[in-house]
Amino acid sequence: QVQLVESGGGLVQAGGSLRLSCAASGRTFSMYHMGWFRQAPGKEREFVTTISSRGIATYYADSVNGRFTISRDNAKNTVYLQMNSLKPEDTAVYYCARAGVGSAWPVRDSAKYDYWGQGTQVTVSS
Repeated sequence: QVQLVESGGGLVQAGGSLRLSCAASGRTFSMYHMGWFRQAPGKEREFVTTISSRGIATYYADSVNGRFTISRDNAKNTVYLQMNSLKPEDTAVYYCARAGVGSAWPVRDSAKYDYWGQGTQVTVSS
């Protein structure tokens, strides 16, 4: 069973930065693409970004492109989300997820992810 544990969320003013981390259990972390999603109150969960298994390729939603950066450290079984120039509309619960084996790149569809973390709250005040 794979466990994903997010951390790093919090309250920040508009224009500020936060760095989220997602630690994964298991020995095969480097074999899987990883992604970040978010869900704001009253809205559906939406794709934020994804990174390929070896960290070579990344893909971002238009809404965060140029402000957010995804990265991973396979030696530490951890994926990161650096969020800069935060806006109030970035307020949401952020989830990391592991894509299913063989998922076609880029993996933007939440249905293609088979393991999810519990989420971490990010609140951006205006």
